[in-house]
Amino acid sequence: MNTIFRKSMLSVAGLAFAGGVFAGPIAAHANPVDAKPVAVAVQSGAPKPQGDQSHITLNDEQTANVKAIIAATKKAGLPERAAVISIATSLQESKLENLGHLGDANDHDSLGLFQQRPTSGWGTPEQITNPEYSTTAFLKGLKQVDGWQDMPLTDAAQTVQVSAYPDAYAQWEQQATDLVGQHWNS
Repeated sequence: MNTIFRKSMLSVAGLAFAGGVFAGPIAAHANPVDAKPVAVAVQSGAPKPQGDQSHITLNDEQTANVKAIIAATKKAGLPERAAVISIATSLQESKLENLGHLGDANDHDSLGLFQQRPTSGWGTPEQITNPEYSTTAFLKGLKQVDGWQDMPLTDAAQTVQVSAYPDAYAQWEQQATDLVGQHWNS
């Protein structure tokens, strides 16, 4: 098992109970969430989204981050499904905002689109606030998950992120799928 991945899993698992501290600051900086189910075509061959789906309206910065995640996924030679998992994860972790340190409201030292922690071996603060680097780091962890391509999105994301809220990623699958469909070939 990769040392960075192992360290991050152990560090985050040990602090998972503190995850609730993170939810408040992100909610304060995010666009309102509309948890109404949405009906849009899902990628063929991919598992169907689980549970109620959330949706936010993206601003230009968030859309640029979607495009950066897709570009990093393509550069890594991974399929659209990897981009869907990455974008859904970032929607849950930061609402696709490249968050810096939030002061006392910060969840430990979590930063960037994926709320990765320098002390857990994800990289330096400068690296993990770089969308290409942070996406590549997430994808490196994803590639280590056996069967990630065929498992429910929330399970794949949770195996990499080790969140205190393991099922929370599922609510973003439809919007992530739609965003990848919209921007993959643009």
